[in-house]
Amino acid sequence: MKNNNYCLFLFSLLFSFSCTEKTEKQVKNEQVITILIQPFKDLNSESLIFVTQKIRKVYPQVKVLEAIDFPESAYYSERNRYRADSLIGFLNQRTKEGFVTIGLTSKDISVTKGKTKDFGVMGLGYRPGKACIASKFRLSKKNADEQFFKIALHELGHTQGLSHCPEKTCFMRAAEGKNHTDEETDFCTKCKTFLKNKNWKFRSI
Repeated sequence: MKNNNYCLFLFSLLFSFSCTEKTEKQVKNEQVITILIQPFKDLNSESLIFVTQKIRKVYPQVKVLEAIDFPESAYYSERNRYRADSLIGFLNQRTKEGFVTIGLTSKDISVTKGKTKDFGVMGLGYRPGKACIASKFRLSKKNADEQFFKIALHELGHTQGLSHCPEKTCFMRAAEGKNHTDEETDFCTKCKTFLKNKNWKFRSI
């Protein structure tokens, strides 16, 4: 009887170690990304600092890169603006695995939407993806940087796999050709839970 109890205890102990080891391996295999903030040279330092500080409160693993020039291939001379999809492609090529790059600019950007060849947008991000872009051009002058931060979070959310959200106060609300950022206050519970499962560490924003 004592031998049986000892064997049962030993089996339980070994099983416990096995489960612990597996859990640790799973944790190690979870990929924690670094967000790379890539300003273009047109963006002023005040906007860059504001958006960076706000993003760090939501996702601390952030690195700011040196400002760069726009790629000539992204310029759309007919409307004096830059193609958002071309900018994302450019940033994507510079982004290694384990990183997500968000480009920040004050220039006007656009993308083909349906039958509209050149539709002006505030930002663009592929779902999922390694790169996205946010523009300050179409935002309110009164609180542009606060709105800019919300656009940046929206596009970063897309890169993580989030789609548009029906909640009117959620950062993932669809723009539908308008600027609703003043009505947005946070990620909704569903979107926030999704991002927490992606290792986002939320603090007060």
